[in-house]
Amino acid sequence: MEAARDGASYNPRVTPATGRPPALSTFASKAGCACKIPQFDLSSLLSKLPVPKDPNLLVGNDTSDDAAVYRIGGGQALVFTVDFFTPVVDDPFVFGQIAAANALSDVYAMGARPVLALALAAFPLSVLPRETLEGILRGGAEKAAEAGAVVAGGHSIDHDIPLYGLAVAGLVAESRVTRNAGARPGDALVLSKPLGIGVTVRAGRIDTSAGEGAQRLLSAEAGAEAAATMAQLNRPAAEAMDGFSVHAATDVTGFGLLGHAFEMMEASGTTGEFRVANVPFLSEARRLVASGAVPGGSRANVRNLAPRAARGAGVTDEDFLLLCDAQTSGGLLVALPESEAEAYAAACRARGAHRAAVVGRVIARGERALRVEP
Repeated sequence: MEAARDGASYNPRVTPATGRPPALSTFASKAGCACKIPQFDLSSLLSKLPVPKDPNLLVGNDTSDDAAVYRIGGGQALVFTVDFFTPVVDDPFVFGQIAAANALSDVYAMGARPVLALALAAFPLSVLPRETLEGILRGGAEKAAEAGAVVAGGHSIDHDIPLYGLAVAGLVAESRVTRNAGARPGDALVLSKPLGIGVTVRAGRIDTSAGEGAQRLLSAEAGAEAAATMAQLNRPAAEAMDGFSVHAATDVTGFGLLGHAFEMMEASGTTGEFRVANVPFLSEARRLVASGAVPGGSRANVRNLAPRAARGAGVTDEDFLLLCDAQTSGGLLVALPESEAEAYAAACRARGAHRAAVVGRVIARGERALRVEP
């Protein structure tokens, strides 16, 4: 029996037979960045909104970039972003850490240093103890402090479904802003974290315990691996950019590696080619896909991106799904000259992004924005 099936209703006000409060991960039908509005539904909606015309707005939403960038004078720019989502784990403190790391990631993707944050929280006060909210807020505040930023306030509401995230401001020199536009033919593509977060989180929400001797689909080790990956800041990959000729960067979250790469390639007028064999994955990701642990957000990504990607012979449906898997607090995808790519990946690993790898390359624009080879 599934604790919270994608798309199904769930009433968290019904206390389980154990008498304990419901687990955080059971409050919503979709968790983390898998609950994002589908990529092209969102872009269609945004295309109907007025275009900002402030000359100091250096980066808006015209290329679906990771954060807004605003000129503040003296060659400096303010980077501003916001991100929040439903629980991906049951531990309140770890959930706060993950949500904060995910929000901070947008600032890192723009080449900036996070300095200030405001917390956004929704919480069912009549269902869960206040200590749970305290743990979430503390986890977020400590992760922001690890990034060198301070959480200086925020806004909260009493709501049936827990939500948490941050609005984050960062600073960067105008000349050092890294956009998702600018990838060039001849660049290599480096990914700083492994894929498979979406399917691993989904597996943790599937209960296979019915029947004597049954085991949960997700092992404790795989769950801990995913939580640690999500809670890790993208600071190593951002700081490793110093000294390299980075042409474009973005963070990989709910639209999956291919979805965010698509936005980069569309903004750059290029095609991104990925080799599945070079892509790092979480340890149990392939097994979990084969078991059917696929979030609805990942399936939506596959539907959206299949007609926008050319698949080489030997690329399986499982391969393609994993490259479309909806990541929560995933890594940075960085485009830079091929001659510098291995050194940059090594610099990421030396700073703590231990699975950073060269996963593809940028080529001249073809019929489609994406290519996937085995």
